[in-house]
Amino acid sequence: MIDLAVDPVLVWASGRRDDLPWRLTRDPWAVLVSELMLQQTQVSRVVPRFEQFLERFPTVAVCAAGGVGAVVEEWAGLGYNRRAVNLHRAAVQVVELHGGEFPAELDALLALPGVGPYTARAVLAFAFERDAAVVDTNVGRVLARQMGERLTASVAQSRADALVPSGRSWAWNQAMLDLGALVCTKRSPSCGACPVQASCTWFAAGSPEPDPAVGSAGVSAGQSRFEGSFRQGRARLLDVLRTGAVVSPLQFVDACGWSAREEGERDAARAAESLIADGLAARAEDGSLLLP
Repeated sequence: MIDLAVDPVLVWASGRRDDLPWRLTRDPWAVLVSELMLQQTQVSRVVPRFEQFLERFPTVAVCAAGGVGAVVEEWAGLGYNRRAVNLHRAAVQVVELHGGEFPAELDALLALPGVGPYTARAVLAFAFERDAAVVDTNVGRVLARQMGERLTASVAQSRADALVPSGRSWAWNQAMLDLGALVCTKRSPSCGACPVQASCTWFAAGSPEPDPAVGSAGVSAGQSRFEGSFRQGRARLLDVLRTGAVVSPLQFVDACGWSAREEGERDAARAAESLIADGLAARAEDGSLLLP
């Protein structure tokens, strides 16, 4: 078990990053939007885009009616564009199956497209203030170091669940997220400033290698190089589509930026097919590509 004291964590976190816009709402739609945006995207990039997105799609019903192409268009610059498709699909399902009201049960939330264990519990904790524990890469890192061992997904979740103070789930989960993001960081953790240093098994052992957070469930292993990658070319093609252009097969290579790339034509065709497969693009009768 983890002997992680609640009060020191909550006191340390009190007032910290309270100006983040998604922390000022209990609207489950806004919470879901923020959580999907924050997956593998920096907070500083998400803040302005979150508010902009909600201006265009203020409710789940507006998003569902707006069409997936409009959501993909608005997602420009946030990366991992399939999240936009899943967000729209989830909005449609909430409208069609739940009358536009978000369910407040874990199983029903998990049934929504693109909503996994972390996101479902985040909606429960941050929108409905239920006693649910969220475990993302930051929380997973804190838990692994506190216990001094690599954690499986089930163990990490059960330990996190056991720590949630009854009736204080919202504040506790925000505090744990901040603790991992600001103090118990991946590189050069600020152990001297940690409010729960005394209970940290890894710190007590002298912070030896290997770091127990590495390889633990929920802890990100990092992303592959983007510059010059297939993902970059695919993203370029999608960005051209976001301008409202209809791109013919003869333009795929240039749109991907691969005119000088060996096998550029083949890779560009593959990029187009992958956008279609992910629901990010549609094919016209003449083979051209456009937003869905």
